Amino acid sequence: MTPGTAQRPQMSVEDFEELARRAPEGVKLELIDGKLEVKPLPDQRHRGIIMWLIRLFMQLRPELALYPEQGLRIGAYRKGHAWADGALAPFNHFIAQEGDWADPDGVLMVVEVTSRDRDTDRRDRIDKVRGYAEAGIPIYLLIDRDNDTLVVHSEPKDGRYQQSPSYAWGLTVELPQPVSIPLDTEALKDYAD
Repeated sequence: MTPGTAQRPQMSVEDFEELARRAPEGVKLELIDGKLEVKPLPDQRHRGIIMWLIRLFMQLRPELALYPEQGLRIGAYRKGHAWADGALAPFNHFIAQEGDWADPDGVLMVVEVTSRDRDTDRRDRIDKVRGYAEAGIPIYLLIDRDNDTLVVHSEPKDGRYQQSPSYAWGLTVELPQPVSIPLDTEALKDYAD
């Protein structure tokens, strides 16, 4: 990468959306911080964690839905496009939106589960933290399988999350407003590698 690439997008948003629409089945493209990324397909444990969260939210907050693999426009001036592993929003929130890429307004929380690939550190722990904060999404929940922790990024302000505490799997974690639920993470131990 040459100096200044982060300020100079690799392609226009329109070109990216066309490329993403024409990508072969099973290939998920993202445009994060002006950089074209390929999101890896989730493995079985990754999918299991998302299903565990979906079931949990159905029980604890039935007026909400955790939408898996939700495309969102994120980042400064909405120039980024990311596939969130999960996006928590009111039930039927995305029904009126057209296309693969939804506006993040009204999304209460996004969830990412780290993957077993070389880019997960930069993508999930740096780029998406910034992108989701810039989009004003109240909570970014990172389920980190590399070190069996949960990171709760919250209170976005000026493109940064003000709070980012980390918790070991097995603890009960209070997800802050606007989600406001206790998340018992003992079940995550079943998904450890």
